[in-house]
Amino acid sequence: MNVSTLPASATARTLPAPLLPSLSSSSSMRIDPAALCARVSSLPVLPQAVIEALRILRSDQASADDCAERISCDQALAARTLRLANSAFYGMPGRVATIRHAHDVLGRRTLGALLTTAAVSTQFGHGSGPGFDFASFWRHALGTAVAAQALALETGADDEQAFIAGLLHDIGRLALAAYFAESLAGAVLAARAQDLPLVVAERQLLGVDHAEVGAMIAAHWHFPIVVVAAILEHHEPAQGGTAAPPTMTCLVQAADAIVHALDLNGAEDEAVPVVSDATWDHLGLTPAQVLRVFERTEAGVEALSEALSLQQRR
Repeated sequence: MNVSTLPASATARTLPAPLLPSLSSSSSMRIDPAALCARVSSLPVLPQAVIEALRILRSDQASADDCAERISCDQALAARTLRLANSAFYGMPGRVATIRHAHDVLGRRTLGALLTTAAVSTQFGHGSGPGFDFASFWRHALGTAVAAQALALETGADDEQAFIAGLLHDIGRLALAAYFAESLAGAVLAARAQDLPLVVAERQLLGVDHAEVGAMIAAHWHFPIVVVAAILEHHEPAQGGTAAPPTMTCLVQAADAIVHALDLNGAEDEAVPVVSDATWDHLGLTPAQVLRVFERTEAGVEALSEALSLQQRR
C-alpha cells in the first residue's frame, strides 16, 4: 500500500511520546511495515457488485431499477442487505421484500449505507484471533455508525458518509486481530495494565496503531478520502476552527466516545476515549439534540445487531 494514497496527516502523527520505558523498550511485538502493507494489499477488494451498486446509487442518472438490479446480482449480499432493511430501526420490520422496495422506501443514501454494512461485515469472517470478541466489535462499529449519522443529521453534515466512517473507524483493530493477533493481544494487555489508551500502547509496542491500519484498508477499498481521513484521525486531538458543518473526523470522534459511554456491550473494562472540548464546541449540540442522538444510537445498535445476529455478551 503506497503511503501516497493516504491523507498527508498519515505521515505527521501527534500521538504522545512513550509514557513508560517498558512500552518502548520491547521490539518482540513490533509489526514489520512491509508485512503489514503486504497483508493489506492482499485483502480482497469489495465485491464488484458492491462497487458498482454504490457507484449507481450515487448517480443522479441511474434509475431505481438499475440500482436494484446491480445489488441483486449478488444474492447473498442482497439477502444480508434486506435483513438490515427489515430491522426495527427503519420502521418496516418484515415488510421490505425486495431491493427495489428498499430503494423506494428507504432512499438511495440509506440503501448505500446498508449495502456497505452488509459487504464489509463479511470481509474478515468470524475467526479474528484469540481473545477478540467479533460480535462485540461489530456492535460497537454499528453503534458508532448510527451515532455518527445521528450527529450528522443534527448538524447538517453528510449523514451517509458519517455512517460509513463510523462503521469503519476501528476496522484496523479487526485486521490486527486477524493477522497480528499476538501483537495486538500484547498491546491490549499493556494498555489495561498501565491504564493507557489502546492506541498509545499500539503505537509504542507495535510501531503502528489501528487507526493507521484502518485508513490503509479503507483506501484499499476505495472509500472517499474524507472517510479515510476520519478513520486515520479519529484519535487525534481536534484542530482549531469552527467550520460548519463539523468535519467527519469530529463526528466520528464524538460518536466513538458516545458509544463507549453508553456501554452497549456491558464490558467490564469499558473506557471512554477522551474527546476535546473543541470537538464538543464544534458540534454545538443542545441537551435535547444530545438526548436524540443517545436514543437513536441505542435503538439502532440493538436493531441492526439483531439483524446481523450479533448477540450482546452476558
